[in-house]
Amino acid sequence: MTEFKEGTPCWVDAMFTDLEGAKRFYGDVLGWTFGESASEYGNYTQAYSDGKAVAAVVPPMPGSDESESAWCLYFASPDAKATGEKIKAAGGELLMEPMKVGEFGTMVLAKEPSGAVFGVWQPQQHKGFEKRGEPGSYAWAELFTRDTDAVDGFLPKVFPYRVQKMADEKMDFKVFKVGGGQSDTVLGRMKMGEDFPPHLGSYINVYFAVDDCDSTIKKAVDHGAKLQFGPMNTPFGRFAALTDPQGANFSVIDMSTTEGDMPNLTDA
Repeated sequence: MTEFKEGTPCWVDAMFTDLEGAKRFYGDVLGWTFGESASEYGNYTQAYSDGKAVAAVVPPMPGSDESESAWCLYFASPDAKATGEKIKAAGGELLMEPMKVGEFGTMVLAKEPSGAVFGVWQPQQHKGFEKRGEPGSYAWAELFTRDTDAVDGFLPKVFPYRVQKMADEKMDFKVFKVGGGQSDTVLGRMKMGEDFPPHLGSYINVYFAVDDCDSTIKKAVDHGAKLQFGPMNTPFGRFAALTDPQGANFSVIDMSTTEGDMPNLTDA
């Protein structure tokens, strides 16, 4: 059995043409250290915060598309093959059929109907995040899309989600939960508005927790990142959206700096 409930984000990784550059950037910006590259698994390299596994970076596979990098979020599953079948039945596409990764676990890469790429992970030895919700680790994720009906119809067919909608007429935002508690809220879904570039397709934006949003932004920009949005205070924390030097989008959030009341949510 997985230590993460089914449908809970349990891991992130990204492919970088300049692997050493990515290690320097995230090492300086998020304080990560890196383990030895696993040559038998395409030089897959784990990142650590305070000695705990939080993410991984990897160079492109031979013959793969070496376009801009992107963070890939993996959702926990007790049976990757069964989840893959659900993905196809719900209108999604498998980019990689269930593949066993040694004794670490089984992975699937997929695309939901509106185009956002994500992964599925059935753990064995590698359980997933050893640290989350603390500075230097994964904190949150949101799926940005223009086709909200496609996403909203797809996700609950693949994972056992309870869906709630934010009571805000100005914003089309939903959350997906794996239980009834606040900590069981595992993913947000945001409708992309006219302020998003027309060419930008659906994607999952990953948030990493930091001690100080503003100083992290400065470090990131000093190391070649582009600030896309923020910093902005919210009831959830002070956050900003960035693009790293190799094109991977991510956000940082200081969850200790909050402003305003928590939004009301109603069952969708």
